[in-house]
Order: sequence, then structure tokens, then C-alpha cells
Amino acid sequence: MNSLRIIGGQWRRQIVHFPDGAGLRPTPDRVRETLFNWLGQDLRGRVCLDLFAGSGALGFEAASRGAARVVMVEKDARVMRALKENARRLKMPETVEFVAADALEFAVFRKTPFDVVFADPPYRQGWLARLEPVLDTLLDAGGSLYAEAEFPVETLGRWRVTRQGRAGQVYFHLLNMLEPDT
Repeated sequence: MNSLRIIGGQWRRQIVHFPDGAGLRPTPDRVRETLFNWLGQDLRGRVCLDLFAGSGALGFEAASRGAARVVMVEKDARVMRALKENARRLKMPETVEFVAADALEFAVFRKTPFDVVFADPPYRQGWLARLEPVLDTLLDAGGSLYAEAEFPVETLGRWRVTRQGRAGQVYFHLLNMLEPDT
């Protein structure tokens, strides 16, 4: 069993355990710290989606930092069991919701937009390109999209990179909607 620690908020320093999984790469501490500096340390009132939950690093960080609601989507049943067990052990409130589903299917059929979407998909499977057509319905117009990839990203549909970084072979990006046409 692998583990990581939550780095900020109410559950700071708490350990989260997760199994090995195909394409499962937890977002490193340094990258999470940078991301939550970009988003602001306090996520109160924001509704967040961890679309490829995996280890739960991003979703648990958002919950720890006071997000009003966090939806964690994961299709691997073994990984989902670990996510639920971590939430139970940490006594996380019912504001953390778990959805056992394929990320793209969830994104296509979800009609209520989120304030923040974390997209850290398995590499070399074209996930970001497949998500691009549904981003406008998945995210609120004033929302933020966090995307990790094995390559640099400039735009995804009407969403453009406003902040970016690189840690080893991981490129990480914060995207916001381009100004609507007038």
C-alpha cells in the first residue's frame, strides 16, 4: 500500500493510503503546494471535481481546505474502496462524494458545473483531448481547470493556461476561460 500526506488545511499532515493502479501517479507535494497557492488556500464555498481521483490527493486537499463540496470520480473498484476508507478514517463530512464511473462518461452526463476541476489523467491515453469538448458544461465560466500532462498545454477549447509549471516529467497547468466573444 502506498501513502501520501495532506499538506494543508484541516487534515494537514494526515496520511492517505492507496493501492498501486494502472496510470496512478499521485500529484507530488511540491506541485500540490503550488496549485493551492494559485487557487488560494481557502476553498470555502467552492464546488470541486477530482475527475481522475486515483490516490485522492487533489480531492482530499480541496476538502481539507474547506471546499463546500468535493466529487471524486474513479472507475477502479479497488482504488475507490481505498478512497472511501480514507474519508471514513479521517472522518470527512458528507460533502465529499464518491462516484464510481468512467471520467469521460461522468463529464458528458453531468449537467451542473463545478468551480474547480482537477484533471490528472493517466498519461498517453488522450484524456485531455477527449475532455476538451465538454469543458464548457463541466466548469462554471469563472471556474478554474487544473490539468496535469506529460506535455505542455496552452489551451483546451476556450480554456487557456494562466499559470504553469514543471516538476520532472510532469507539466502542470491552471486554465481559465478565455473572454467570451462579444
